[in-house]
Amino acid sequence: MAPWKRADAGATQPRRPGGIQQCAIRTSFHFADRKNAIWISRIKVSVFFPGRQRMEFPSWIELVERNVAKFGDLVAGIDPSLADIPEFFGHDGQWIERFVDFMIESIEGRVGFVKFQSAYFEACGLAGLTALSAGIRKARAAGIGIILDAKRGDIGATAAAYARAYLTPASAGGSGDFEADCLTVNPLMGPDTLEPFVECANCFGKGLFVLCRTSNPGAGWLQDKMTGNRLVSDRLADLIAAMGADANSDSRLNAVGAVVGATVPHEGRRLRQLLPRSIILAPGLERRAETPQPFTPCAATRQATC
Repeated sequence: MAPWKRADAGATQPRRPGGIQQCAIRTSFHFADRKNAIWISRIKVSVFFPGRQRMEFPSWIELVERNVAKFGDLVAGIDPSLADIPEFFGHDGQWIERFVDFMIESIEGRVGFVKFQSAYFEACGLAGLTALSAGIRKARAAGIGIILDAKRGDIGATAAAYARAYLTPASAGGSGDFEADCLTVNPLMGPDTLEPFVECANCFGKGLFVLCRTSNPGAGWLQDKMTGNRLVSDRLADLIAAMGADANSDSRLNAVGAVVGATVPHEGRRLRQLLPRSIILAPGLERRAETPQPFTPCAATRQATC
């Protein structure tokens, strides 16, 4: 059993190419004190994902290998805020769509990856979500690898719904409106909340970036704390490496990667040793005036925000 799997996790039926498989996720609830844990209940959630099929578009790993070779490992982050963009784009309801179109056209053929920060689009209501969906389609048509920075994470059934929204093609039951090649996810609620994302990424050739050691000033409050004899960020790195190895045993790179801020190069170099096959997204270049100190992010990872 992989080290990240819960002892009470349900087994997945063998994959049948092109078929439908059921992933049973059993979740137990406990009241616990120092001496014992009292079993309260068990819930079984059935989540349906199609078996791994021949995809219409390249997988995340294929995109990384191809686009890094052609354009390098820079990621263009699109965080559209009306207060920060030139007046040229206007102030009517269509400004965000014009801005996203301009950005995609500007990076096409120059940068291999784009990261849409979903919060900025959500803050603009329906116009923002429409612009996000159109931007994703435009980037995909241009061959640009699409990272959706949504940092989702929740209990099994809800996580499966997020995975369906952001990682599942329309041909397999997703809406297709916000389908990305890779999604950022938050592991704070535990490994079981990541399993639906990993399963969905496996089925459809997608990627994940799991928060590990982030770039914000307050990140060390939790991520640099010791638990037992290990830093929290080191334990997260172990989890990410194990999930990725289990999901992509036959690939040089793991589709389950990590978010490690470019603002913490010393921590980044340490975590790289724990994540030798993982793709690392290293945000934070926009916050640094000096030349960043790289820690060998390994393909499609440095981010400059536009």
